[in-house]
Amino acid sequence: MSQTQAPSIHEIELPMLNGKPATLSAYAGKVILAVNTASKCGFTPQYGGLQALQDRYSAKGFTVLGFPCNQFFRQEPGTAEDIQNFCSVNYGVTFPMFAKLDVKGANQHPLYAILSEFPDDAGKAGNVGWNFEKFLVDKDGHVVRRFRSKVEPESAEVVKAIESLL
Repeated sequence: MSQTQAPSIHEIELPMLNGKPATLSAYAGKVILAVNTASKCGFTPQYGGLQALQDRYSAKGFTVLGFPCNQFFRQEPGTAEDIQNFCSVNYGVTFPMFAKLDVKGANQHPLYAILSEFPDDAGKAGNVGWNFEKFLVDKDGHVVRRFRSKVEPESAEVVKAIESLL
């Protein structure tokens, strides 16, 4: 799927973690790193790297967007308040967090229907495989890169890809 044919994520509406309605058009003109998160996962410490990216690049038109998901061994069982408190207390998260959603399966959120069509660097598209998959989205709302869970947020490949879009 070419970038010009891919739908923009800016059309998506979904609630914030606090329950308030939101639309991703609020992030038009920004480079986005969309990440499905979980509080009780081996990759949970990546919250620290995600927040470091937020701190480093937010003034240049970048934001991380967190999408909690409880589909992988129920590693995000908490309420919205539990998730917010966990992220704030343990990782000082300031980037926007959204309400829990499904990233795969029968109830897959429309956002992840768009994101998961994009292949990773090995050419593999399809369902999100685990928590903390990262999707880099350009200022027009189109996915340009997919990083699997094991790729650290502050790795050279992620940083270089973000900087190329800023």
